[in-house]
Amino acid sequence: MPLSPGTIAPDFALKTMTPDGLKDVRLSDSRGRRNVVLLFFPAAFTGVCTQELCDVSAGLSAYAELDAEVYGISPDTPFAQDAWAKQNGISITLLSDYQKETAKAYDVLLPDLAGLGPGSARAVFVVDKEGVVRHSEQTPTPLELPDFDAVRRALEALR
Repeated sequence: MPLSPGTIAPDFALKTMTPDGLKDVRLSDSRGRRNVVLLFFPAAFTGVCTQELCDVSAGLSAYAELDAEVYGISPDTPFAQDAWAKQNGISITLLSDYQKETAKAYDVLLPDLAGLGPGSARAVFVVDKEGVVRHSEQTPTPLELPDFDAVRRALEALR
């Protein structure tokens, strides 16, 4: 089960690819400034993940209007994430949880993903400006998308 609402969100420092090369992104950098939506997904270059991240990218301005930064987190390398983002027009910041420590900290690490060993579940967290989880959902299977209406309602409640 994912971390429950009311829990302090574990901080992390994960790599992302920028035009200037690899950069660390920390959840704590948003504290006091913006709410954060964390989208955990199993793998780049897969159908459901591509649909989810393309849809979220297309609606990114709606998240900005709700004072939220959106991060996609997967166990892919930042290099694979970058290639996938460029190929599919994904514009949200993608973070590499290559060691799967962040998925473990948020309690969304699956013991075996499609026979490939441990992997990230599909999950979403809304973290407020103080670093508290206000909404969490792990989908029943990695093939299902989260309830993005519930994410929007959670963000609206933080206004």
